[in-house]
Amino acid sequence: MRTRWFLSIALVMALTPRVAPYAQAAPPKTKTAKSVGDTGAKKDKKPKVGKSATDSGAKRLPDAPMFKSDSLLNVTFTMNIGRLRNDRGDNAPYRAATVSYADTSAPGGKRVIPTRVRTHGVWRLKNCEFPPIRINFVNKDTKGSLFHDLDEPKVTNFCKNTSSYEQYILQEFQLYRVYRLLTPYSHRVRLLRATYVDSSKNKVEGTHYAFIIEDPQHVMASNGGGLLKQKGAGPDDLDPTGASLAYLFEYFIGNTDFSFNGLHNGEILALPDGRNIPIAYDFDFAGAVEATYAVPDPSLPINRVRQRLFRGFCAQNAEVHKLLPLFQEKKAAIYALYTDPIGALMSPRTVKETLSYFDEFYKTISNPKELASTLKDCRK
Repeated sequence: MRTRWFLSIALVMALTPRVAPYAQAAPPKTKTAKSVGDTGAKKDKKPKVGKSATDSGAKRLPDAPMFKSDSLLNVTFTMNIGRLRNDRGDNAPYRAATVSYADTSAPGGKRVIPTRVRTHGVWRLKNCEFPPIRINFVNKDTKGSLFHDLDEPKVTNFCKNTSSYEQYILQEFQLYRVYRLLTPYSHRVRLLRATYVDSSKNKVEGTHYAFIIEDPQHVMASNGGGLLKQKGAGPDDLDPTGASLAYLFEYFIGNTDFSFNGLHNGEILALPDGRNIPIAYDFDFAGAVEATYAVPDPSLPINRVRQRLFRGFCAQNAEVHKLLPLFQEKKAAIYALYTDPIGALMSPRTVKETLSYFDEFYKTISNPKELASTLKDCRK
């Protein structure tokens, strides 16, 4: 039975010691129907049972200092930006860089951390004013700093020097915070105000919002589980409550750019008790962000990202109903995120439009007929 097979994978815990970093959020990507929204246009082959099925969750990791505060962190990235702009392809080399921030416990009140950065992606390298970067730390170099125990965190940095793109960063950051209010099976985030200095010219390129995301290794360690690496999970393989919450959240924010089946903008956490919990990430294509570059996959029956489409499984619709009280209970806390110090950084217009979009969701789930019509879009 497929369920038994898949659950057996979840119990394999002492395996591969590291988790490969996942892709950074990126504007327009080339997508196909089989990888977007679990459309199922071409179903992934059933994963093979093997020792590589999960990454180890047995190792306990220290709680990264970066995520012990929600306050905005001002940092400076110093690197050869001109050289990075010329780096292309998946095999771009790492380049020397530093990350610094104010720290009264450091000499001179400034903490300077050596690191390495490299470019990645395709669309951003061709279309963004600033290249997308990955950061790689050596733990001994970060000891005593906020970046200790981060290793290779994902950083979502700016793409273009416009007010709209600044808002996109803040909007996506807020969605991670909303998700965290609903479930601990999610990534923590920290907002940065990042200044970029070109080391070859000793010149400031600009200062923009960015955010750093907790890596999968810490997510699975904090929850005592492992990370499934095989594709092909279906409704019988996933915990009904955990899966329904993830799908309902994606519907709430108007996101269809994901596939838990295909591990596209989604991970699956395998817990020791046998449950497999989907974890969503990468929300820049969500209707709640409404980025100008975001378009739904052509295989879906919607023509703009602001249109919501429920992508959960029909077999789990009963679980969706059980989760509606949770979303109602958290409504005030969710809305409060848009008036707190982080929310105050967003433009009043963006806040108003976002909360209006959320209002539509709450109107739908409060109306039995509208809810029933929404759930009819579920996948058989």
